[in-house]
Amino acid sequence: MEKRQDNETSTMTCRRCGKCCMSAFVPATGEDMDRWRREDKKEILRAMEHSKTLWAGDVVVSSEDGRILFNCPFLKSEGEYYSCTIYEDRPKTCRNFKPGFSELCSQFKVHN
Repeated sequence: MEKRQDNETSTMTCRRCGKCCMSAFVPATGEDMDRWRREDKKEILRAMEHSKTLWAGDVVVSSEDGRILFNCPFLKSEGEYYSCTIYEDRPKTCRNFKPGFSELCSQFKVHN
């Protein structure tokens, strides 16, 4: 998967198309889980524990049936737009995601 250089800054605004959240399931890191425990985010913790995910090479799969997981469980459809139901508390990976910097984004363009 192609990615722009980290030293580039994004001037793009998220279009709220949801593609990044539908393209890959991002499991929470231990740091995220610790933060949610400290902040008593019981609903988030319950959802993450219920998802029963594990890494299988470069994809995330269900530990119950082995199916590849794509959509984030916190993604909410609002007509033609999407939103994150835990935006203020989202995982670090999501916080660091920049519009246009990954093939997961509909605004991504490879620069030569």
